[in-house]
Amino acid sequence: MPSTSQNNNSAAVVSGATEHFVETHRHADVSQLALRGCNDPEVDLPLALRQIEGRQRAEAKGLAYAAVDGILYPPHLNMEQCSSGLTASYKGEVAARIAGVDTQRFVDLTGGFGVDFCELAKHFDEAVYVERNATLCALARHNFPLMHLNTAKVVNAEASHFIESMKGEASLLFLDPARRDANGTRTFAIGDCQPNILGMLDRLLHKGRHVMLKLSPMLDIKRTVDDLGAAHVKEVHVVSAFNECKELLVVLGKDSSETQVYCHDEGSATLTFSLQERTLPLISADSIEDFCYLYEPNAAIMKAGAFGPLSQRWKVTPVSSNSHLFLSKEPIKDFPGRTFSISAVSSMGKRELRQALGSIKQANVSVRNFPMPAESLRHKLKLKDGGDNYIFATTLANGRHTLIICKK
Repeated sequence: MPSTSQNNNSAAVVSGATEHFVETHRHADVSQLALRGCNDPEVDLPLALRQIEGRQRAEAKGLAYAAVDGILYPPHLNMEQCSSGLTASYKGEVAARIAGVDTQRFVDLTGGFGVDFCELAKHFDEAVYVERNATLCALARHNFPLMHLNTAKVVNAEASHFIESMKGEASLLFLDPARRDANGTRTFAIGDCQPNILGMLDRLLHKGRHVMLKLSPMLDIKRTVDDLGAAHVKEVHVVSAFNECKELLVVLGKDSSETQVYCHDEGSATLTFSLQERTLPLISADSIEDFCYLYEPNAAIMKAGAFGPLSQRWKVTPVSSNSHLFLSKEPIKDFPGRTFSISAVSSMGKRELRQALGSIKQANVSVRNFPMPAESLRHKLKLKDGGDNYIFATTLANGRHTLIICKK
């Protein structure tokens, strides 16, 4: 049976000496502290090092935990696997929107360190944290009151067992399956993760009015929708932070007429489109000499392959169908990605290159659909890396290899 009592799995007790050591060395290099050791027998050094490293990682990830004194941190792997503050906050926004006025009950079936749980729970009247690891449950019982989640219920149980015995229906069920199989080998396919979402899918949809899944950013969107069933997938969120794709967030319901895809990157406008719109045709530029601005989509849009919807919404022209670079004659406000002003356009001919590059000795070189690695091209152009100039090497729709020289 699931356990809601602490039993013998209470959180580690931090002595006064250990707490003082942690506070004194909170910004120190943990590996150096481990080598140096501690002469005070009252200090539990392994526990202290775990707390120092955990808090440092929490600060680096932008977690709300990091600002709260007394939080106890789990081992390294659990800290590595938990969400960042930005992505957890975004999940909370999505949860609040899809739940609407239906805020009665939220259940996190794979609680982990509780970062996502804390963000989602505050939008619901009742919140239940379910976790199979007894040590993490003990940490949750200690930490949640410090995060003002005094009524959160902590249950030590397997997700599949809990959902089978769960009474009533939840407004939202949340799962973040471990991306490792039973042997501990890293995996990405939905069916290979723990718990097996596909094996639980019917029960999840029966017990939750909405189901939210946090999945690997490596997964193909169309394949993911097909695996979970297009009739149930309401939304797919491609979530990025600082132009790095972090996760796929999938929202399921009992029925869905059309899957909506959200490309979200913190600091950029969010591109939303139906999955069917992803194949909107691209009409490439015949010539790029008349354009003044170049655009590179953010990581979320690149992952989603949402180039047709992007082109239509922001009225930008693709350099070619496979370049993933876009053009405009007038500046586009709030483009979801990087914007550059075009200084010159050149073929690969020596004379034209010499004229286009002028006095440029240093540049950031990128290749898009171009038959040469960036490093090789930089060497050929005799340029140092970095600086204020950007060179995009690509192939036009007519097959011409072209360099677009820009400023950010």
